[in-house]
Amino acid sequence: MTETLEDFALSQESAEKPGSIQKVAVIGCGAMGQEISRLVSQQGMEVVFIDVSEERIKEVYREIENQLDEIINKWGLTEGEKRAILSRIKGSTDYNDIRDADLVIESINSRKPGTNIEIRKEVFKKAEAVIGDDVIITSNNSTLMISDLAGVLKHPGRAIGLHFIAPASSVKIVEVVRGVETADATFDFILRFCKMIDKTPIALHESPGHVSSRLIVTLINEACETLMEGVASVKCIDTTMKMGYGLLFGPFEMADKIGLDKLLKWMDNLYAEFGLQKYKPSPILKRLVRAGYHGIKTGKGFYKYEDGKIISQAIQATEFK
Repeated sequence: MTETLEDFALSQESAEKPGSIQKVAVIGCGAMGQEISRLVSQQGMEVVFIDVSEERIKEVYREIENQLDEIINKWGLTEGEKRAILSRIKGSTDYNDIRDADLVIESINSRKPGTNIEIRKEVFKKAEAVIGDDVIITSNNSTLMISDLAGVLKHPGRAIGLHFIAPASSVKIVEVVRGVETADATFDFILRFCKMIDKTPIALHESPGHVSSRLIVTLINEACETLMEGVASVKCIDTTMKMGYGLLFGPFEMADKIGLDKLLKWMDNLYAEFGLQKYKPSPILKRLVRAGYHGIKTGKGFYKYEDGKIISQAIQATEFK
């Protein structure tokens, strides 16, 4: 049964005023957590992020500052705007520091295999223990059901999926995923938040992989099969999809941008959920991940990279025959 506004004490005032969001908590500040933090801060809201250690917090600050410097170098930001963005972002290891947050976004990035569902559930419980009854908790994940996470909450109606697609700073959509018990007030509040950060919300009912992950892994998997059959090279397959269908990136370029290790995890989770062959990871993908070819972040995936730019193909189809 869908909860009403009063069921978890979200006031009518805070639900209807998008300007009431003053502080956002981001739990887990890996690559996506950093992008979300920058995005929210750039819109004038305070951000407090939670990470595992003081050393990691310092590292996150450095990474965010470097990212802002790159934007400045491309004339996308001024030094003054950079200082303002950084001034609104604070890091902590203590969940008590999110006590006054108006919204919580869980965005952990564990390298462990599997869904990490238990880690995410623990994050949900820790967050609910310190925040107010009127604060919504979201999860930025690709293949989990928000209802599974909401089950650990005293007020499950406050939970909703909020899936950003990398790079969050430039992709205009956000998938907003309703669970079985997600309250209408929660849904409406998050729609307003998306508009505050200049994103177009795509409303979904929960399903592992949502829309974006299910479709992109299917395309990439089929591209791998085509490569294994020797039909065409990595570059030719990418060129066909870009010039033939107007895609910004070919399937292999997209795979390298997402991260082959991340894609493998998504496929494993979707295959475990649905049992469909189209989600079973290609042997090419498994082999590359085992070899440390994770894409742009490691300098090699389906392509080789220098300074984030493609310099050559990294593999040939004949290597997998």
